[in-house]
This record gives sequence, C-alpha cells and structure tokens, in this order.
Amino acid sequence: MTRRIEAIAWRDDHVRILDQTKLPGEEVYLECRTLDDIAGAIKRLSIRGAPAIGIAAAMGVAFLTGKITASSTADCIAQAQLISAHLLDTRPTAVNLRWALKRMDAVLKSAAQATVPELQELLKKEALSIHAEDIVINRRMGENGQEELPQNAVVITVCNTGSLATGGHGTALGVVRSAIEHGKNIFVAACETRPLLQGARLTAWELMHDAIPFELITDGMAANYMKCKGADAVIAGADRVAANGDAANKIGTYSLAVLARAHGIAFYIAAPLSTIDMTVATGRDIPIEERASEEITTMGGRRIAPDGTPVWNPAFDVVPAELITGLITEKGVIKAPYCETIAALFA
Repeated sequence: MTRRIEAIAWRDDHVRILDQTKLPGEEVYLECRTLDDIAGAIKRLSIRGAPAIGIAAAMGVAFLTGKITASSTADCIAQAQLISAHLLDTRPTAVNLRWALKRMDAVLKSAAQATVPELQELLKKEALSIHAEDIVINRRMGENGQEELPQNAVVITVCNTGSLATGGHGTALGVVRSAIEHGKNIFVAACETRPLLQGARLTAWELMHDAIPFELITDGMAANYMKCKGADAVIAGADRVAANGDAANKIGTYSLAVLARAHGIAFYIAAPLSTIDMTVATGRDIPIEERASEEITTMGGRRIAPDGTPVWNPAFDVVPAELITGLITEKGVIKAPYCETIAALFA
C-alpha cells in the first residue's frame, strides 16, 4: 500500500511539518515547538497551500497555548490571543489562515469560565477537528469535481494542490485522485509554476508517489500544449475567492484561464467554502502578497539574473469570475451567476 502523504501532524511534544522547501531532494520533517518555529515554517513556505496553512496556524495556537503556565484562565487567553495575532501576520492572501484562527479565537472567547487545562484541551480538540474536517471536505470536493471529467481526460494543473497543500487528498489534485478512484483514465499536465517551481518540485513528487500518469511542462508551454496536445480541463486551487467568484491563486493561474477560454477548455477552481471570503466583494479587494526578489533572480541558491535587476514578484494573480467554468466545493460545483450562487451557499 502506498504510504499516505502527511504534510502536518500533531505530536505530543511538537507539531510535525514536512518541509516542502526540501522536496523533492530530501524528505525532512520539522519538529516545531516554538512560535518562531511555526510562524517561520508558514512564512518561508515549509508548509503552504491555503488549507494546510490554516491547519498549521490552528495547531500552532493549540500546541503553544498548551505549553503556557498561567496563573489564571484570563492570562492564558491573553497569551493565546497574542500567539494568534502573530500567526495571522505570516501570510496575507490565504484566507484559510484567518478563518482557522477565528475558529480558535471563538474557543478562547467561549472558555472564560473554564480552567486552564480545560481551555488547553478545548483548543487541541478544535485544531484536530479542523484537520480532520479538511480531509473530509477534500474528499467531498473530489467526488463533486470528478463528475465534471469524462472517462478519459487530460487535466492541466498549476502550483501544488494535493495532500501537501491540505490536510490530505487535496483540492484540484483531489479531484484527479477521486476521478481515478472512480476508474477514470486521467493524465495530468503539470505546469512547473514559477518562480518557486511548486509544480515541478511538489506536484510531480506527489504524482510519482501515487503513480498517477503525468508530464511536466513549463508555464510558457501551456498555450502550445493546449493547441498541439489538447486538454479536457484546467483545475486550479485558490488562496481566496471573492463574493463575486473572482479567485486568487498562484501567479500564472490567470494566464491559464485566459488560454483555456481561447482554446475552448473548461477552467475550474477547486476550493472549500472556507476559502470563499464573503467580506471581499471582488478580486480587486484581495490583498496580494509580494515576495522576495531572490525567488526570481536566483535558483537553487545560484544567481541567474545580474546583480541589481529590478523585480516585481506578486505571489498570486486573480482569475475573473467570467473565466471560471465552475467552483468545485464540498457543497457541489457552483456555476455562474456567482454572486447569486455563492450567496445561496452562505444563506
């Protein structure tokens, strides 16, 4: 039996994180015991993917609060809220981070009459629930999404949207896994996804791990691939979806959506309801994280651009809702008009 990929796990004396910056060369596990350990792992992308970031933050709050020696419940809650606030600042675009921390904060607010040990146990229970629920949600998304794919299908993916990015199974790659479980013949064309090559490093590693047939292409090959080889669908994940259906995802996703429309190929976003931010009206209001220039000017620690090269490095772009064939969620595949269909999900 193939060993299950586990990006994050709770241990008695640490939170264990598979360091995705080391893949595929090394399978290294971080033993996170401090706030700097957990916040650093999120910020430097040792743990990444919107659902996985949320799980890491929730586990961070629970684990670190469990180590607090407080004179009162009020003091423990105050310290836990400081931990939560620090973790919230690590990644601005992924809304699951805020969503998971809001769930942990709700536990804190409801536990004023609890003892410190009771509060610590409640936080641990909530963090483990967030993790377990994510796996169930991914399975439901996979079941819903696979119905959109024919018996024989070529699926183009971007970035990494599998077990490494979630509690398990995956969002976009979860759809692929579920389709295969239903006996469908799925072939994946995985975009390398510059600048961090999360498609080449992580998606390729996952697909090989699970023996799913695929080939790796550069981001610049996508248009020619669609023209020369064809594809049945592009399926991407998302770090935040606005109330009107605009979706922010790893840089390059917008390009794929435009190309899919030009070639008559269906374009899907696979994301749980926790990734939909009803407080954001459109994609223009989604904060876009900008990352270090070294992610573009260097590769593998070696400089590939001249010293002093100016760089613009947004981590995400936004796909307009009108380019999205459907939003694959745990509640079904949502179609346009998105303002109405998304609102109905939260009614």
